[in-house]
Amino acid sequence: MNETPGRPLIRAFLEAPLSGLEIEAKSMEIIDREAPAHRFTPEEWQIVRRMIHTTGDFGIMEAVHFSPDAIAAGVAALHGCRSLIVDSNMIRSGISLARLRGVCGFYRKESLICHIADEDIERTARRTGLPRSLHAIEKARPLIAGAIAAFGNAPIALMELNRMIVEEGLRPALVVAMPVGFVHVVESKEELMALGVPYIALAGRRGGSPLAVSVIHALCGLAGTEKKI
Repeated sequence: MNETPGRPLIRAFLEAPLSGLEIEAKSMEIIDREAPAHRFTPEEWQIVRRMIHTTGDFGIMEAVHFSPDAIAAGVAALHGCRSLIVDSNMIRSGISLARLRGVCGFYRKESLICHIADEDIERTARRTGLPRSLHAIEKARPLIAGAIAAFGNAPIALMELNRMIVEEGLRPALVVAMPVGFVHVVESKEELMALGVPYIALAGRRGGSPLAVSVIHALCGLAGTEKKI
């Protein structure tokens, strides 16, 4: 039988409470204090720090890569209210519309595009035997040029976007490349980083939708700061 615990921790917290924003700010202070020396610019660090906050893992620092124009391209796209094409509904649900509107007031729910659960995509995938993510990014093709494309789940979708860049000359404003897994994941990111388009990528097998969301939110913070200056 488990022993009765002592005084619940929440009691101490309620005696000296912190708001959600205060907790987040304190977390960022801890990250800044404990982070090892790194190669990131101050703007890049705002994004990497948000990723560390999301995962609790300083180890990802070695795997985060930015193209030289990534942040400027992402900020410009957000200021221009460009669409965000994402590979999972988790990313679409996780991105804060309020944060987007803090940068550009014209953002709407329809600005976040994910076709993975569309009925026609499901039918097509059953017919072809190929992943839905492949057909979903194909359906989003007319909106890719100038958009931010964020991947946290589907390397096949990223590979298809890479093909569109190479063979069709499509150029998204920024690609956030953080699919997770063991099949085609490493290769899809490496291929993207060789194509000459703006990117923020997490090399290796790690990734996930929460990380992709954290990057978008960090970009919103940078875009909002720039807007106020």
